[in-house]
Amino acid sequence: MHPDTSPSPDPLKPDSQPNAGLANLSVAKAQQEAAANVVRSQIDTVYNQPSDTPPEETTNPYHRTHQQTPQPTEGQWKQYHSAWQDYYQKYYERYYVGHVHQARQAIAAQGTAPVQQVIGSAEPQSVDNDQALHELRHQLRDTVQKKAGEVRKSRHFIPIAAALSVMLLFAFLQYNQLLIANVQAYISPGTIDPQNIIVDPTLTTTVDPALTNIIIPKINVDVPVDYNATPDHDSQMAAMKNGLAYFGIAGANSKPGQVGNTPVAGHSSNDVIETGSYKFIFAQLDKVLPGDAVYANYQGTRYTYIVTKKEIVLPNEVSRLVYATDKPLLTLITCTPLGTAQKRLLVTAEQVNPSPAAATKAPEATGTSAAPEMAGTSPTIFERLFGAN
Repeated sequence: MHPDTSPSPDPLKPDSQPNAGLANLSVAKAQQEAAANVVRSQIDTVYNQPSDTPPEETTNPYHRTHQQTPQPTEGQWKQYHSAWQDYYQKYYERYYVGHVHQARQAIAAQGTAPVQQVIGSAEPQSVDNDQALHELRHQLRDTVQKKAGEVRKSRHFIPIAAALSVMLLFAFLQYNQLLIANVQAYISPGTIDPQNIIVDPTLTTTVDPALTNIIIPKINVDVPVDYNATPDHDSQMAAMKNGLAYFGIAGANSKPGQVGNTPVAGHSSNDVIETGSYKFIFAQLDKVLPGDAVYANYQGTRYTYIVTKKEIVLPNEVSRLVYATDKPLLTLITCTPLGTAQKRLLVTAEQVNPSPAAATKAPEATGTSAAPEMAGTSPTIFERLFGAN
């Protein structure tokens, strides 16, 4: 029979060969089992597990035991850092050597020795160091002069300058006594004729009865005394404009040649705006020491005194001028420290010629009372502005 004409099996009819299907199924299962065994053996090989180990005894592949990594030794660290240092050193050497090489090539391309650019020049020029330094100084000087000119022309500078000027003016008016008094204390020697200075304290000399001056050779002072002044402040200040002021008070009201204390006061400093020619007459009185001579002309006689003591008191310690004595005394009064009126310097001298034994008794004080304090200086500019006495 021809194959094409052979009858085909009927699909509606049961299979006439059932044993053939079972055989094919068994072969497929066997192949699947073989493939599964291959996979199991590969997994067991990866995890070092024998293929016949029961599933319940199989170790979890994710539970690993980690061993601690060994730390680098000191020698290994040194080698590590040395390697990096060597790397950076060679890197920067190549970097800077390259730049130096480029600079040398640029200089060589110009065909000259090291060249300096003259400041302000339009083209490079070959100059030496001295010329370049001269040019730099010239440029700086011009710049400074230009800026200074701009500042002087600026209107913002005018108010500042005006404020500074006012401050300096007020400072001078307030403290001029201190400044000028120290200058006067330095330059005042030589204000009188040295020929008029008396050398022999024992020499008795008659003088013009109109003269009432005191002479202190050591500090070159020859100054008139107003013996009509009273101890009040106004009278003292008025008298000291023309010389020294007699400061006679009860218990210290004698005159030259009389037993008792004869106090006279003079300025060591005063405000510059005050009138008078004797504002600094006692600027050097502090230099007079015990043993120095002082001369007083009074009623036609010149009296010689020798300094015996110096002391500093407060202005209101007027009682320090009053004490019992059987000798003619002279006390010079002035303000101290120099340029201030904080305290009073008292220089006391004792009469030695004519003989103190011939001295007359001082008259009784009539109408002369103790002042509240010894006169000082005129008020400063701020004291005048704010009403201080």
